[in-house]
Amino acid sequence: MTELPLPTTYHLLRTLEFEGYLSKVDGGYAIGATALTVQNEAVQEFLPRIRPVLRSLSAELGAATYLTTYQEGEIHLLAMVEGPEGRSVDLWVGVHESGHATAFGKAILANLSEELRDDYINSHDLHDLTPNTITSKGNLERSLAEDVPIWSDKEEYLLGISCHAAPICSNGLVGAVAVSLPSQRTLAAEELVSLKRAARRLGLAMGTPLITI
Repeated sequence: MTELPLPTTYHLLRTLEFEGYLSKVDGGYAIGATALTVQNEAVQEFLPRIRPVLRSLSAELGAATYLTTYQEGEIHLLAMVEGPEGRSVDLWVGVHESGHATAFGKAILANLSEELRDDYINSHDLHDLTPNTITSKGNLERSLAEDVPIWSDKEEYLLGISCHAAPICSNGLVGAVAVSLPSQRTLAAEELVSLKRAARRLGLAMGTPLITI
């Protein structure tokens, strides 16, 4: 218990929500995008080049956009841009714990070496987030063995929301750019092309790799 006066507590919560460290959800608060974003000198250097690409993709597709990478055995959210009317997915389960249930997680895991992929899967619980979540290690591995240009999760992380992600593999960097959409909406062929183009642009924008694998 903090034992803070109620007005002070409300003020702190509003401030944290405004800064992006908390996100208001039904019945309380969840960790916000700012708190989930990896903050280090390398990422800060990349942000001016990353955000315009994410903003452009968000405006074109009318969706929230996310950039994630694999680093030191975990999947990290580097940056995100909210969609129209501030719509984005509340990442209430840590990004590093939900690679099996997210499009960007699958895109990253599928492009890791077999050793690194096995290490991630064996060191993380396959949480049952929705009835559609893959919770079997064997089923997940078979899914990741597919050769697909765009990875998707269909209400596997959050009911009512589907995400699509294009992998980023450049100079030792393994990452993904993703968009989240209402499940009833599908991406048109030209929108899939835009997603893949954004992945290429982000790979070039980040230039020097964040990791070596």
